[in-house]
Amino acid sequence: MALVVACAMAMLVQNGAPAAAGQAGGRTAVAADEPRPTAAFTNPIVSQNGADPWVTYYQGRYYHLGTTWASHWEIRSATTLAGLRTANPVTVYRETNASRCCNFWAPELHRLNGPNGTRWYLTYSAGVAANIDNQHVHVLESAGDNPLGPYTYRGQVDPYGDNRWMIDSSYLTMPDGRLYLLYSFWEGGTQNLYIAPLANPWTPSGRGVRISSPTHAWERSGAGVNEGPVILRRNGRTFLVYSASHCNTPDYKLGMLELVGSDPMNASSWRKFANPVFQRNDAAGVFGPGHNSFFTSPDGSETWIAYHANSSASDGCSGTRTTRAQRISWNADGTPNFGIPVANGVSLSGPSGE
Repeated sequence: MALVVACAMAMLVQNGAPAAAGQAGGRTAVAADEPRPTAAFTNPIVSQNGADPWVTYYQGRYYHLGTTWASHWEIRSATTLAGLRTANPVTVYRETNASRCCNFWAPELHRLNGPNGTRWYLTYSAGVAANIDNQHVHVLESAGDNPLGPYTYRGQVDPYGDNRWMIDSSYLTMPDGRLYLLYSFWEGGTQNLYIAPLANPWTPSGRGVRISSPTHAWERSGAGVNEGPVILRRNGRTFLVYSASHCNTPDYKLGMLELVGSDPMNASSWRKFANPVFQRNDAAGVFGPGHNSFFTSPDGSETWIAYHANSSASDGCSGTRTTRAQRISWNADGTPNFGIPVANGVSLSGPSGE
């Protein structure tokens, strides 16, 4: 989430994406050899701690985390996307060290091969209680192969060795096993995206390099911000989706890069798309959609986006942000098509395979 410096119509939807004109939004009977309808749901899927959402699907269950602003992490789990709304959150980690105790932001949960075998790594931003000027990137490691932990603190990731302000960490794993940390911090008056090589999920093996800055006008509403990087892959292509502009504005939105070179540490290996890929939908009452994650449907046939948004243009970087989800599609040229944010309360078909 951004550093808080100062602190159309609802569409018919089918299979989790806006329906084309003339399509019905309800369920229809299907033949025995056709895919069965999935459980319906409506947005938001999580309201409490719904900002900066991370949703993943693993072994029959969805797992959800979001910014808590507190000293602990909690995970909701359910067998259906709709079930996350009423799932009881489970506290999986609580911090008492004053140097990193508070303002827990932007969690991500990744299953990676680490020094202790396959483990879940929870990377996040946290700092001190007094202010948000000392946010840093931290990593927890699970004891086994269970997303619910228990978790052990492994360390602060500091590629520069100077304890600088850093937030919104994510991982990029290359096909050959190379591991990188993606993150955001302020430099030269703007908040930019960076990448650093890792020896393991919590230990940098070199300094970071900048790969994106807010150069377009649509990335500079409220302040020049690029943050919340997350990787999306399909058919051998690697996309990096990020949040642009200040989260305190209704113009917080998503932009996208693509890795077009072989070395992700080379800024020229990344190509920025000229226009936003997902943004406010005033007619549907959706403002500031951003800081997203991606997950696949239970049968692996669909890609879904989870993101936060507000229902009022006057809301900002506060607890009003809720987690929403919808299916994405793919353009003929192989790029993702995120569509437009769907209004709260619209019935959507759940992910395929539920």
